[in-house]
Amino acid sequence: MEKHEYQVSLNWKEGRIGEMSSEILPSKIEVATPPEFDNGVPGIWSPEHLYTASVLSCYMTTFLAVADFSKLEFESFDCDAKGILEKVEGKFLMTEIYLKATLKINDIDKSERAERILQKSEAACLISNSIKTKVFLDYNIH
Repeated sequence: MEKHEYQVSLNWKEGRIGEMSSEILPSKIEVATPPEFDNGVPGIWSPEHLYTASVLSCYMTTFLAVADFSKLEFESFDCDAKGILEKVEGKFLMTEIYLKATLKINDIDKSERAERILQKSEAACLISNSIKTKVFLDYNIH
């Protein structure tokens, strides 16, 4: 696979708020310092939310690709993520991300296969493989 580039721009608006955009995407995302920090702004996406969301969205897209390649039929896929921010040796780090996936399949006899695909997807997620944050996966198959 060749190299790919992803261009993102940020414009400061006011206070601790900025707006992210990409010239190839139609929507913009407002971002701010989270309310847990001085002058943080509630109700706006923070870098910490986006960091956690990048792992979550990569896991979903990887799962969809692996499931498609594996011909796994499923009715629904949902996943939640929780990112943990901690101060380690005087620096703030996102130390852990917990993924909680729920997969609904048509044939319960294929639960073990579905479980392997969920696990393989986490192991293959390029964002998880690119960061030093520990990523934990939990799942339910119905």
